Amino acid sequence: MSRTPLEWKEFYTSSSFSSKYDYSGRLGAWVDEEGTHFALWSPMAQEVHLRLFEHGSKEEDGTEDDCPSSDYNMIYGKNGVFSINSKKNLSGKYYDYLIKHEDGTVVTVDPYAVSCGVNGQRGQILDLSTTDPDGWTEDRPPAKTPETVICETHVKDFSWDKSGGFPEEQRGRFLAFTSQHTSLGDKPTGLTYLKELGVTHIQLLPIYDYASVDEAAAFANHLKGSENGEPYNWGYDPRNYFSPEGGLSSDPYRGEVRVRELKEAVMALHKAGFRVIMDVVFNHTYGIDTPLQRTAPWYHYRLKDDGSLSEGSFCGNDVATEMPMTHKFITDCVTYWAREYHLDGFRFDIMSLLDTGLMNDIKRNLDEEFGKDEKIVYGEAWNMKTYPSGDVVMSDKDHFTRLDTSIGYFNDNLRDAITGKAFEPDDPGFVEGTRDHQALKKGILSCLGGDGIISNPSQSITFVSCHDNLTLWDKLSRVNGLHPVGDSEEKRLSENRLAAAIYLMTPGRPFFFLGEEGARTKNGDENSYNAAIEENAIHWDQLYAHKDLIDYYKGLIALRKRLPILCRKDSGVKDDFMIWAGDEDGLPEGLVFVQAKDSSGHLLFVYNGSEYNRKLSLPSGKWKLLADTDCSSYWQDETPHIESERIVSKPMSALILKKV
Repeated sequence: MSRTPLEWKEFYTSSSFSSKYDYSGRLGAWVDEEGTHFALWSPMAQEVHLRLFEHGSKEEDGTEDDCPSSDYNMIYGKNGVFSINSKKNLSGKYYDYLIKHEDGTVVTVDPYAVSCGVNGQRGQILDLSTTDPDGWTEDRPPAKTPETVICETHVKDFSWDKSGGFPEEQRGRFLAFTSQHTSLGDKPTGLTYLKELGVTHIQLLPIYDYASVDEAAAFANHLKGSENGEPYNWGYDPRNYFSPEGGLSSDPYRGEVRVRELKEAVMALHKAGFRVIMDVVFNHTYGIDTPLQRTAPWYHYRLKDDGSLSEGSFCGNDVATEMPMTHKFITDCVTYWAREYHLDGFRFDIMSLLDTGLMNDIKRNLDEEFGKDEKIVYGEAWNMKTYPSGDVVMSDKDHFTRLDTSIGYFNDNLRDAITGKAFEPDDPGFVEGTRDHQALKKGILSCLGGDGIISNPSQSITFVSCHDNLTLWDKLSRVNGLHPVGDSEEKRLSENRLAAAIYLMTPGRPFFFLGEEGARTKNGDENSYNAAIEENAIHWDQLYAHKDLIDYYKGLIALRKRLPILCRKDSGVKDDFMIWAGDEDGLPEGLVFVQAKDSSGHLLFVYNGSEYNRKLSLPSGKWKLLADTDCSSYWQDETPHIESERIVSKPMSALILKKV
């Protein structure tokens, strides 16, 4: 008689199960000088068969049924692990497991498969050293800089549009990052563009194997020419966690190709001066019928008291990160990507559904293997409802103080104060004329550790837009559309510049969605996760239609790097800032006034969110104008702009001054 999900969970969470079945050894398939080894954790399996194939999919085999070239009965050892060893080097072969449970027989991909065939139907055995490009063993990330400037992009978004100048065969693929000098006429695109902009870290949307894109169809369309469009998805639907996504490679039918080409991309990014951050999704999977579920039914998922799946992610299932072998799976996976692909950091999707013990162990493991804070770790910490087994604590804003003080979170307090609530598209923020100036004051203080959530600015990811929700330009357009009087593109450009000035001139780790700096639009689509590639792609020619805005971002980023107090990450920096907001603090309505002073200098930031000129008296002394709403590069002029006594703050503008 089959067990119910709750009966399974009760069985798994008993102390007797953990003592008998928890396992700390190596899992997966690997090749060494002694041959090929397989180890699968499937504690309640009655029998496990290893099946080998010449191809990565049934279609390639030319049969409707699974017809393995070899079938081996695996040996049960201890702690729920089935294993088998071969003296042969089986690198390049494909494989899956046939498992007999008390509930029946299933076929599954190995949860630890390091690569797979087209559409993830079968895992692939690989001698990973054979996938290393020339120079891989010498590959190192660029040296850490005093400031971290993170740019988020999707592999396809980055290089799909023809105006980017990428080679035809590389468009929308990992290998596009190996093109170092692409351009639109005399205007740089791609990596040269990002380098000139001042970016230090590139965060890639999911690059592991995900389920929602038909890799075969994407490959066929790619062969016809990218103008035919391609299946598209952001990739927040994990299938094979240890394998790169085949739809981003030049040949998804050959599993080794996706591994090698991703390594080539990472190495090229390092050579170009960027560190690389991987977006990871461990809070949910693509449905419940997964390798994790097939190898250990109901072990890896959270259940409510009525036996239904917990879905705090709004994706139908929550991964039970508190379970010991789920914990091991995730920590193994993160360490593997850092080690095998030389990745420099990880962004955790809905990190608030992962327990604090897991996140701290991930950070500790990375620190121990690669050096303290060599790998950056941050994620989304929105407070979400989930149903963990036992008394565990989630990595949300309410419990952030329990995390390592180097783990960061997306600071929605600052974002929402600047541009309005992200999940309420019509909600205005400071730059769109809201009268809640105290919200901006609190938002800036939250980046300094002044709200009790974080302890230092390194934990604050300061931003106003990302792949989720409306782009910044679309948000400004939406809110302005509700107030058509005086609405114009120039007004939205002023609001955009003001938003950029606030978050780029606030301590933390600045982050932006590629294209924000060029008024990127998705035609008002709040959730373009599966929209056409044409909507999601970076249209480089359209970005350059707003070159003045691009230059404004470039000037702010360069200025930030020259102001040490903004780059400080210590907890004491909050004592060196003073903030006044609106008439509650004795200022004219619409103004937020920030003063920052330490041994590196004395700075003033004046943010005017009103539609009126505001005259201000400056503190005594002479002040050099570094930037205003018209130009972010006065600080580069040979003849400085000196102000004293009084200054005018224009509507929807920022003023940045430094005491001489």
